[in-house]
Amino acid sequence: MNRRDAAVAMAAACKSPAAMIAAVTGTASVAAAQFEPGKGLTGLPRQDFTPPPAGSYRLPVIQPSPSGLVLEGDRWPRRLSAYTTGAITLLGFVYTYCSDPVGCPLAFAAMVDVRERIARLPQLRNRARLVSLSFDPTHDTPAAMQAYGGEHARTLAPRWHFITTASMSRLAPILAGLGQDAEVERNADGTPTRVITHVLKVFLLDPRGRVREIYSAAFLMPEVIVNDMLTLALETDAAS
Repeated sequence: MNRRDAAVAMAAACKSPAAMIAAVTGTASVAAAQFEPGKGLTGLPRQDFTPPPAGSYRLPVIQPSPSGLVLEGDRWPRRLSAYTTGAITLLGFVYTYCSDPVGCPLAFAAMVDVRERIARLPQLRNRARLVSLSFDPTHDTPAAMQAYGGEHARTLAPRWHFITTASMSRLAPILAGLGQDAEVERNADGTPTRVITHVLKVFLLDPRGRVREIYSAAFLMPEVIVNDMLTLALETDAAS
């Protein structure tokens, strides 16, 4: 059974989203874990899962990455392509005040794990990056995103960029280009709340900026993600 067959089998065996999250994280109560800004979701056990070897499968091209202008720290606006090309990239959307344990904190926790694994792999350490882009540029200023990233925003290898946009009008085409829906929830009287409804997606891009895999909450497995990155690294080496 290959990786995708295993994923389909797991999804079929799980009767609810909570069961799928439990299967991924190895815990029946993700909500019991703790979210710490700059660290992510803590208190989750390591996953008991062995993915197929890197390079034993291929990742098809799904779509190109969109264009746009983004902000990081005190830098001038830069093109999104500066963060999606030239390296194997893991890109996820977040907002800094998200408290849903199977939303942004789960994605953050998975990316922390991926980053720790990459740092120990010379094949990826200087060839991969992580990117977290805010859903809410109104609240999540460049400074707020750097604070959210904490120590992860300051460590050099592998780099983890915490970026935002100047406005929702700058963000909207990026969301649309990646097929990432997001909507602010409203109270019964129509007043906006501080909750953004979205389907958790994390995107893997090759050095040419092409999306090669999209991970949902149920399949956000660091072991799988790192093997996918190694597979792309092997593919790049073979093509050079």
